[in-house]
Amino acid sequence: MTDERLGIGALIARLQGEFPDVTISKVRYLESEGLLSPERTPSGYRKYTVADVERLRFVLSAQRDRFWPLKVIRERLDALDRGLEVGDDGDVAPPPRPQAERPDRLAARAGQRPLRLTAIELQHAADIDTGTFRELVSYGLLPKGRDHFDADDLGVARACGSLVAAGVDVRHLRPFKSAAEREVSLADHVLGQQALRDRGAGAAGLDDATVRRQVLEDCLELHVALVRRGLDSTP
Repeated sequence: MTDERLGIGALIARLQGEFPDVTISKVRYLESEGLLSPERTPSGYRKYTVADVERLRFVLSAQRDRFWPLKVIRERLDALDRGLEVGDDGDVAPPPRPQAERPDRLAARAGQRPLRLTAIELQHAADIDTGTFRELVSYGLLPKGRDHFDADDLGVARACGSLVAAGVDVRHLRPFKSAAEREVSLADHVLGQQALRDRGAGAAGLDDATVRRQVLEDCLELHVALVRRGLDSTP
C-alpha cells in the first residue's frame, strides 16, 4: 500500500534482511545528515513512508556497493528529488524523451516526480547550446527568470532544439506559443459556457479538468489532421 507508514523498528525489520548492519542509530544518523526526513506524529514518533524506505535503501546500497561518501549520495538524492535519473555508475540524466504517439498527451504524469532542471541541465538534456537557450527565453518559449525548469519546459526545449537543428530560426517558433495560448483561452471559454449551461439546467456536468483536457486534446488532433492534410496535398 502506498500510504503505509512504518515506525523505526518496523523500518529496520523490513531492511535488515538486505542490510544486516542497519541499526536505529544509523538511521537516525542519516536523518541528522539530512538524507531522510520522516514524518512525525503529534507525540514525536517517526513514521516512514514507502518512499522513505526506498530512499534509505538507495543510501544503504550506495554506501555498501559503491562506497559513495555522504556528499555524493546527497547530490544523487537531490537529482532524484528533481526527477532526474541516476545510473548505477552515478551518472545523472534527464528522463528519456517520450514517444511521439501517446494515448493522452495532456494526461497528468501519474507516479512521476516533478522534474526540476537547472538551465545547464536543460541545455544538456535538450541538446541545445547556450545561444539557442537564450533565444528561446527571449522569444518567450521558455520562462524568464527561472532557477529551475520542469518537464514541459524540457519538452519545449527538445522540440525547439530539433527544429533549430533542421534550420528553423527561433523567431519563427514564436507563433507556436501564441497558438497554444489561444487554444488554452478557447478551453477556458468552453468551460465558462458549460458552467452557464449547467447552472441554467440545474445539473452538474463533467469536472473542469476533464473538459479542459478534452478540448485541448481536440485542438491537438485538429492541428495534426490539418498538417497531415497539407502534406498530402503537397505535390
